[in-house]
Amino acid sequence: MLLGFISLLLTVGQGPISRICISEKVAGTWHPCRDEEETGDSSNEESEQKITGRRLLAAFFGSYEEIPRRVLAGGGSDNCPEGKVPFVSSDGIHQLHIFIFVLAVFHVLYSVLTMALGRLKMKRWKRWEEETKTADHQFSNDPERFRFARDTSFGRRHLSFWTKNSVLIWIVCFFRQFVRSVPKVDYLTLRHGFIMAHLAPQSHSQFDFRKYIKRSLEEDFKVVVGISPPFWFIAVVFLLFNTHGWYSYLWMPFIPLIILLLVGTKLQVIITEMGLRIHQGGVVLKGVPLVQPGDHLFWFNRPGIILNLINFVLFQNAFQLAFFSWSALQFGIRSCFHSHTEDVVIRISMG
Repeated sequence: MLLGFISLLLTVGQGPISRICISEKVAGTWHPCRDEEETGDSSNEESEQKITGRRLLAAFFGSYEEIPRRVLAGGGSDNCPEGKVPFVSSDGIHQLHIFIFVLAVFHVLYSVLTMALGRLKMKRWKRWEEETKTADHQFSNDPERFRFARDTSFGRRHLSFWTKNSVLIWIVCFFRQFVRSVPKVDYLTLRHGFIMAHLAPQSHSQFDFRKYIKRSLEEDFKVVVGISPPFWFIAVVFLLFNTHGWYSYLWMPFIPLIILLLVGTKLQVIITEMGLRIHQGGVVLKGVPLVQPGDHLFWFNRPGIILNLINFVLFQNAFQLAFFSWSALQFGIRSCFHSHTEDVVIRISMG
């Protein structure tokens, strides 16, 4: 709906926008192509195709005299005095309509895929939840049983020599996110801590922690799929840095990947820190280890930062793949948007 509203505003303001004129000197900067590529001559067929594609790019950025002044069906003509060109040409606004549609498609696909992967992962937890209702589970987790904290399953996983060093904790947790990021022992321990904090102890066998997580996922999903003004600002920055000389294809697609790995590592560190707090409370514990989640375990005491970072990764990936698809369809796969083979490989693989 938001993307559709933006497209509607572009349609209404197409005439006034196309009449905003700037000097050719200013319009000749911040291009994705080298100047010699944009104005170069060649006699072979391949070069003619490239020049055609570059003229399309020039039409989008509105900066070349050889672009014909044509009136589009949407209305509005590009009429600027000599020495000036439109800030965004009518053809450029038309291309923006197409790009917004492609972005909406990719954002919806990413959102559906995110929810589907979340629910697929929770299917594994269903049998763990059913196991908590068996007599064997209740016997093995006797609340009157005394044990050393390190001898519990949760303690053996999170209390080791590497937990004494803050650097080693991050290194181990970084690799743990790739192998069973939510193992059975962590799930059951978090379930026990939640019930003890919010429900009566006798609710252990009746409460379905998996259904609660599922409802939480649906609530968090509203935040994750949103598109906020800061994200639009970041998208504009991405377009500005997609300029010749900045080599944005070598570093910008890796930003979402780095954030994603950082978030995954932080969530693993949080669980490990909860285990350390149990050990600091006493060497011997009674019953199941009781973890105590809190806002203080997150960055700046704000758990919402994690959701916002996941939201950013989702939008940025959708934006970059949409930009790649739009530019490839409109200007060709070998246009100056993607003049390097490694550019195409990096954008697709990272997306």
